[in-house]
This record gives sequence, C-alpha cells and structure tokens, in this order.
Amino acid sequence: MPAPAKTARSLDDLLAVGALPRAQAEDPALRAVAERYAIAVTPDVLASMRSRDPATDPVARQYIPTADEAVVAPEELSDPIGDHTFSPVKGVVHRYPDRVLLKTLHACPVYCRFCFRREQVGPGGEALDGVELTAALDYVRAHPEIWEVILTGGDPLMLAPRRLAEIVAALDAIEHVGVIRLHTRVPVADPSRVTPELVSALRAERAAVYVALHCNHANELTSDARIALRRLSDVGIPLLSQTVLLRGVNDDAATLEALFRALVQARVKPYYLHHPDLARGTGHFRLTIAEGQALMRALRGRVSGLCQPTYVLDIPGGHGKVPVGPCYVDLSQEGVAAVTDRTGGVHLYPPPAKESA
Repeated sequence: MPAPAKTARSLDDLLAVGALPRAQAEDPALRAVAERYAIAVTPDVLASMRSRDPATDPVARQYIPTADEAVVAPEELSDPIGDHTFSPVKGVVHRYPDRVLLKTLHACPVYCRFCFRREQVGPGGEALDGVELTAALDYVRAHPEIWEVILTGGDPLMLAPRRLAEIVAALDAIEHVGVIRLHTRVPVADPSRVTPELVSALRAERAAVYVALHCNHANELTSDARIALRRLSDVGIPLLSQTVLLRGVNDDAATLEALFRALVQARVKPYYLHHPDLARGTGHFRLTIAEGQALMRALRGRVSGLCQPTYVLDIPGGHGKVPVGPCYVDLSQEGVAAVTDRTGGVHLYPPPAKESA
C-alpha cells in the first residue's frame, strides 16, 4: 500500500491507510488510548514499515497505538524521570550540575508509544513564548556551571530554521556554554525537514553542536533518512544515537547488531541504549534489566567498540542515569581480578606488585 501524503493523526487516519483493522479501530479501550495520548505517524515512517501491524512489524510497534496502552501498572508514573521536580523555570530541567535540558516546544513529528513524556507532548504542543524563552536563557546565563545545553522537548528540529538559529546563536553567545546538543527523531521520521536552511541554523561560532538521533531499528534508516544524516555530518556536526530497548522491536542481539552497524555506517555513533522508563501504559515494551544485560554481553562479542552504546537506566524520580550493563570483573579481597572474556572464559589479573620498604 502506498504511503499517504500527510501525517496520520487519528485512529480514523490509521484505518484509512491500512494501519488498523476496523474492529480494532472501534475497540473502546483503544479509543480511550487515542483520547489520552497523541498520535502522529508520518508518511516516511509508514513507508518504512514492512507491514502496518504492530504485532509483527518493529517500526509499526513503535508508532501504531494498541489497547495494551490502556493497562497502567502501579509503578508507572506520569513524570517518570522527574522533569517537573527539577524545573527551576519553565522549559528548563536542571538535574545535573553541568548541563540542562531546554524544552522549547512539546510537538514532535511522530509520537512514540513508549515515550516517557507522552503525557506532556502532543499536536500544537506547548512552546515557550518570547518572554518564557528569555527567562530560560537568562537562567542558563546566570549559572556558570552549565557547560552543556540539550535542546529537547518535543523535537527541536520541528522549529522553523529562523527560530532555531536564534536559539543556537543565543546559547553560543553564553561564554560558559561549551556544547549545544539537539535530540531529534526528524531525520528518520520526517527527513525532508533537514534542509540546507535547517542545517545552517545549527551553525555555531564557538560552542560545539552535536545532534543525537533517536532510532530503534535498522528499518528506520531509509535512503532518505541516510541522506538527511549525511547533510548534517557533511558540515561537521557530530552525530550520536539514542536507542530504547523495546520488547518486540529490538530485543534480540541480531537486531541490535544490525541497528548499530547501520548507524555507524551512517556516521552516527551509538551513545545510549536506554532501559525503558516507567511511563504509564508502556509495560508491554519493558524487558528486565537482566535481559538487557544478556543482550549487551552478546553484543560484546559481535561488534566493535564503535557499535557499543552504554546501557543505562534513568532512575525513576529524577535521580539520573546510571550504567546498568554487565560487569566483567570480580575483585577478590587480595585485589586479584577475575575477568570474564566475551566467550565466558574467566582469567585472573594480578594486582600491582607491592613496593619494597
């Protein structure tokens, strides 16, 4: 079935493009999900699906709503990583001493069914007005410990190039800001947005600009997506990736291997593999941490360090990210290290020799 000409934004839209059977579209539980959480599936994303069935297609599973989202576990939270708790002014989240999030808008080209901000984002998502943006930038100016500003939201590449250029320039003018990082789905979800004008808007005179791509499956890296990424890397913008470990999407070593190889070949360094957050209605996506660690062990023997992200958990409540990957070293009381290699073999590594008196 050909891709539609516009973004699907409702169950009826998804029904029209063959992404939902009629009986499912009329399910009261799914209707309740659609009323609570935003829907947006771009033509590019629809075209990247091998089928439009979230039960069988790893791309469809990320974007097509299901009645599973109506099931909310007791441990799930509306603000799983503590955005609200650590927001000193509107649009700013300051959880770590040296960096802040700057949430300029809450609109995205697509709405992921596992999003940890799913109760904040949506069509026409709230954007900072001029006064609010000034206050957010003033906060950054007033805190010289802030070295890195991360533009997120929502998706910052949804901003008009002129507006984006103004924000990048304002941050670039703050002497203590050394890095401006933008987190985005746009190159895979709506690659036509990555125009020369948008790329030019990311140019900074002094600060380093990084773009972090959210991508969870190799099928998302279409030829158009690769062209969009090349436009960014060709002008010297370093590209990183963030991937969420999702049941039914990328929860096997071969799928992760294919994804990370495809990213590296597209000049994108895998940065983080996120354990899913405790967002409401997302339990069907979550694996155990032990399952994630087993996948990271399997990857260690399959791909080089270029393809190895850090497996992290964002501790619920805003306590920050921590690595939760497997440990390969066990220290004895005498300081001897038992080191496990990629095949499971154990090798002893001695401590430094004691200096003679």
